[in-house]
Amino acid sequence: MGRPLPPLNALRAFEAAGRHESFSRAAEELSVSHSAISRHVRGLEDRLGVALFRDLPRGLELSQAGRSYLLRVTAALDLISDATEELGEIPEGQITISSEPLFARKVLLPRLARFYDQFPDVEVRVEASDALADVERYEADLALRFAFRGTLDAPSDLISDTPLYVYAAPGLRPQGWSDPAEVLNYRRYKDRESEVWQRWGRLAGLNDGIIPEERWRMGTSLAIEAAVQGHGVYLGGAECAVNDCQAGRLEPCFDIGLREGAMRLVQGTQIRRRKAVRAFREWFLDETADLRGWPCSEG
Repeated sequence: MGRPLPPLNALRAFEAAGRHESFSRAAEELSVSHSAISRHVRGLEDRLGVALFRDLPRGLELSQAGRSYLLRVTAALDLISDATEELGEIPEGQITISSEPLFARKVLLPRLARFYDQFPDVEVRVEASDALADVERYEADLALRFAFRGTLDAPSDLISDTPLYVYAAPGLRPQGWSDPAEVLNYRRYKDRESEVWQRWGRLAGLNDGIIPEERWRMGTSLAIEAAVQGHGVYLGGAECAVNDCQAGRLEPCFDIGLREGAMRLVQGTQIRRRKAVRAFREWFLDETADLRGWPCSEG
């Protein structure tokens, strides 16, 4: 007896629209038009005789029947994807990595050539954003995010827990650095908006940790670049400064470091089963092994 299966394109359109609760975002994911998604979904509703979505003033919302159907359709499409991928021996396809911009530019991108050497059939798409992508809704396959003094709610791997140190361009103070109080004579940049300068000052025994806050704010990517250009001193994670230090653009000023948190690789419960995603995860953990376990002055 034949199975009463709806058209596969209609199921894919519904599943993407249901995860995002948006026809527009589903159309972007599947590289089709908004009208194509709408046509497939409405055709599926007519075929099933059930309303899968409710139209709201702010957009779409799954109906109760739609939410129940989505869970089973997603699981079924995952099984088909897994079975198809298992037929191939070599990881291939495209994966999307969402990353904080500074970490993407300083840590991820410089290493990608080595990944392509090992896995030439996998294309990595890097989306640099401070917004946390929802890996469960397939907004990204993996996401690199900073966790302040703890772990994230989603499954994740520790990538880097390097301490924060003070860095400066070699020409900023040619005579060298000896007294932590010298940082007070320069503009002070940092890679996050927390009060890390005060914590560093307490570790350094500087004015009871009272370091005046600068009146301006600067994005993290611009902050480290300002230090490279010799505009001031920069307090940030070693993982993002190591390449500039090796190239002679920055130097550590003092052997006084503090740890604020850790960079973690977030993964969805389903998408990580893909061969290409597993290959990247295992490669990146091995590639960044030297960024974990650094000693520092404060935990």
